[in-house]
Amino acid sequence: MAHSDQEIGRNPHVPVLLRPLLAAVAPVEGDWLDGTFGAGGYARGLLEAGAARVTGVDRDPLALQMAAAWAGVYGDRLRLVAGRFSELDVHAGGALDGVVLDLGVSSMQLDRAERGFSFQKDGPLDMRMSQEGESAADLVNGADEGVLADILYHYGEERASRRIARAIVEARAVEPITSTLRLAEIVAKCLPRPKPGQSHPATRSFQAIRIAVNTEFDELAEGLQAAERALKPGGRLAVVTFHSLEDRIVKRFFQIASGAEANANRYAPARADQAARFEMITKKAVGPDAAELAENPRSRSAKLRVARRTSVPAARIAPAALGLPQFQPKKGRR
Repeated sequence: MAHSDQEIGRNPHVPVLLRPLLAAVAPVEGDWLDGTFGAGGYARGLLEAGAARVTGVDRDPLALQMAAAWAGVYGDRLRLVAGRFSELDVHAGGALDGVVLDLGVSSMQLDRAERGFSFQKDGPLDMRMSQEGESAADLVNGADEGVLADILYHYGEERASRRIARAIVEARAVEPITSTLRLAEIVAKCLPRPKPGQSHPATRSFQAIRIAVNTEFDELAEGLQAAERALKPGGRLAVVTFHSLEDRIVKRFFQIASGAEANANRYAPARADQAARFEMITKKAVGPDAAELAENPRSRSAKLRVARRTSVPAARIAPAALGLPQFQPKKGRR
């Protein structure tokens, strides 16, 4: 369901890296779960490749509503569940032969101005994937300046985070920030005019705020570990990422779970060998080939990582070990 944070999807129903994903997990059979169902591209691809059943999970009610028009074609081979992929082991209903996670925000969310995800469309400052809870407007208008700066820096890698946070606080003191275009304008005034080919100045800030609103990194860390618990020995876990921050978490998870974690300090005592809970199928991240880039430009930043579950019991990994930013984005004046 994902979409690059720097692009508006021109082909909203084209699942990114589907061909290499299906090749990496072949043969496709048994019970699978698509934890980021979106428009259903991966679920349909799995079913047509031979999966006996696919459970599609999404926290966005719109995704499940839109699927109602075509899901019946697959009968009881496709089951739709409203929920978060951080709890996919609960939603699975049993041991799985495979899990697919396609991270980020979907084209159907970006293309609807009323959802408030896009800095190129005027709409309410919302960004809630589940359409419940605190919105981006609540965060932008209520959080302390320091908290806003931390969110922009840690979740968006925005170097001008403090300057932008200060501008937001000054602007909201005059009038609450409630629209996407107003926030984009505030951010853009803090940064140099982009050169041809560069992304919009608000790209990183919108990404950061969206991640904070939807607790995306916490969801990802929990979702990877839920997949580990749900998979049978030999089951495959395939994850598609769209920016370096989430890919870093996925890469780190697979390094630790496959026993490939490097010792950070050569003078430290050697770590006891840990039995691998995953075996890597893709030795390094797989990106789009020339044909996919030509037919689907939004795939250019996508990376695919795939691993196979072993019979070693699942083990808990602390969020800090996965590289999640260690700060408290919910604190501050609300």
